Amino acid sequence: MPENFIELLMQAPVVVLLSYLLGSLSFAVIVSKFMGLSDPRTYGSQNPGATNVLRSGNKVAAALTLLFDAVKGWVPVYAVMHFGAAWGLADGTAALAGLAAFLGHLYPVFFRFQGGKGVATALGVLMGVSPILGLAIALTWLAIAGFFKYSSLAALMAAVLAPVYYALAGDLVWPFQGPVMGLLCVMGVLLVWRHRENVNRLLAGTESKLGKSKDKA
Repeated sequence: MPENFIELLMQAPVVVLLSYLLGSLSFAVIVSKFMGLSDPRTYGSQNPGATNVLRSGNKVAAALTLLFDAVKGWVPVYAVMHFGAAWGLADGTAALAGLAAFLGHLYPVFFRFQGGKGVATALGVLMGVSPILGLAIALTWLAIAGFFKYSSLAALMAAVLAPVYYALAGDLVWPFQGPVMGLLCVMGVLLVWRHRENVNRLLAGTESKLGKSKDKA
């Protein structure tokens, strides 16, 4: 059995657990409560994410939610990629840490496993993998959202294109790593799955557009 695989099994669990716990911090709920706003799980799409917080009409709260949700995805990936070798962590741990943080956002232990859809956290993970890749996906999201006015459509396209961008520019703009490619594919599938209701509404023409004020549940 390869030595680095044994090392991964020995070191990864602690990193993965901490990454999951960090990802489990639902900042949509935390920021809204701190700023005296309604719980985002009680209005609009009832999704604890930045887009739904924006429906409260408070742009600052939405921006803070987006920032913190992205940071919690970025921190574990960046830390392991830059300091993992010194900590004795094996190759592939960064991908596991990013996936754990992402799953923590989707299924947070601190909030009864009822989390958001993971767009901002996924972007943070991409920024940890490569700032250029993260910027490319962010610009893709902005372009699609700005043109069509549908956050969900932009998220779906970004989820599909992330592994495509990574593969096409691998070893040219950033080093290509199999575990990272697997991470992007898994996150993409999960993002599409979490947006399945949005897909149905998009097809039916009933999806809410960006900037629409909240509807009380």
